[in-house]
Amino acid sequence: MGLLHIPGKKMNPRAAPYILLVISAVQGFRYSELEQHVNSKQEEYVEALREWVAIESDSSNVLKRPDLHHMMEKAAQKLRLMGGMVELVDIGQQELPDGQTLALPKVVTAQFGSDPNKRTVCIYGHVDVQPAKMDDGWATDPYNLTDINGNLYGRGASDNKAPVLAWIHAVEAYQALHMELPVNVKFIIEGMEETGSNGLEDMIVAQRDIFFSDVDYIIISDCGWLSRRPALTYGTRGNCYFFAEIEGPKQDLHSGVYGGTVIEPMTDLIGILDTLIDPNGKILIPGIREAVAPLSDEEWKMYQDIQFDLENYKNKIGVDQLMYNSKVDLLAHMWRYPTVSIHGIQGAFSDHGTKTVIPAKVVAKFSIRQVPNMDPAVVKKQVTDYLHLVFSKRKSPNKLKVTMVIGAKPWLADTQDPVFEAGKAAIKRVFNVDPDLIREGATIPIARTFQDVTGKSIIMMPIGGFDDGLHSQNEKMSRYNYIEGTKYFIAYLHEVSLIKKTSV
Repeated sequence: MGLLHIPGKKMNPRAAPYILLVISAVQGFRYSELEQHVNSKQEEYVEALREWVAIESDSSNVLKRPDLHHMMEKAAQKLRLMGGMVELVDIGQQELPDGQTLALPKVVTAQFGSDPNKRTVCIYGHVDVQPAKMDDGWATDPYNLTDINGNLYGRGASDNKAPVLAWIHAVEAYQALHMELPVNVKFIIEGMEETGSNGLEDMIVAQRDIFFSDVDYIIISDCGWLSRRPALTYGTRGNCYFFAEIEGPKQDLHSGVYGGTVIEPMTDLIGILDTLIDPNGKILIPGIREAVAPLSDEEWKMYQDIQFDLENYKNKIGVDQLMYNSKVDLLAHMWRYPTVSIHGIQGAFSDHGTKTVIPAKVVAKFSIRQVPNMDPAVVKKQVTDYLHLVFSKRKSPNKLKVTMVIGAKPWLADTQDPVFEAGKAAIKRVFNVDPDLIREGATIPIARTFQDVTGKSIIMMPIGGFDDGLHSQNEKMSRYNYIEGTKYFIAYLHEVSLIKKTSV
């Protein structure tokens, strides 16, 4: 089975017991029956997704909180009907900006099987969604799943309702055919991922020696493929998000009356923002680039082998030119080098029309996607010290305040871990190709939380397409990815069962 080794890499000895078991146990897996069952249930699966998408579980809108509670209850009920040991775990209250509190949606946990002789996998997912409305530019009602040419359009279809359902369907398939689950399966499903997973870390810490005590591997499917080739994800970048506030006059001023007489906060702000990054993408903050390990020859070879088309990428996002012209350079700067992005300026005039105002206070919002070897606490000091130094050179009477509001760490896994070998084998069985091993440029903080708190091996197993439009208009999940993804998860439960309990 050639899929069990990455060219140019030495085989991790932990993978050897897995390989021997694969050779001895493949014949006992009744995959074709499970595959046929999934094919026969396609319309039921689509209808289940339609019901979930119809619930406006927008975690950012407090007015939608009843819908979010309903969504959690619906997920719990689905798992109860399958015979799982289900709990709705109270994770407390959310404090709103006006000082009021609101109940956080309960976290759904479920367990199927508790055989101590079997591996135990824990599936993480979320069922809250980003805001969506027709006025945003949707071609279809975002909360009415619409099938167009094999694509299932709807908010949350890909992020993350279809992947969660696919895992549930995988367990259901074994049950429907009266096949014993090859591993114990646990679920942890939350409802606040899109707004920062409020309360979840405390719950994970509290459950570390209870719910997670017998878990061997934690699986996250909250990401997507890079191309049309299936992928396994082994790393994400972190995120340090900053507010840079400059305050001047006690109130907004008329530019015709006061322009030219005051030193304007907006001018100061634009001036210091311009010193963060140069036109070629080079971060100018001292110490940031120096903390990053250089791209190794092994990584270069891995990136070179990944299926990725620069022209398709440009067409997808609608640009004529990218920052880098080679696939390896682009992927490296997307995944394993830090970047600075400026997101907006609060306090600046942004409505239609004209307004001749000098804002008294403006707040820039920018982020630095960080990578392994970078520490958020160090990045905070580097950015704060640098901006104050740059600002001091302007000799402005205005006041600067720099605040880091998010300090999420990056996550990186060992691709030689047996859990990845099992993933490659499952992809080979279902899609008949070897997967790309990719990293994710975005931040999925829960992966690092699971890693740090539980000490378990983490793997990301996406089934979403590269063109699903997550967080955007016309989000979709292709019927193909949804159905074949369910088969892939079925196969994975078998493959991971082949890892000996004594091998780690």
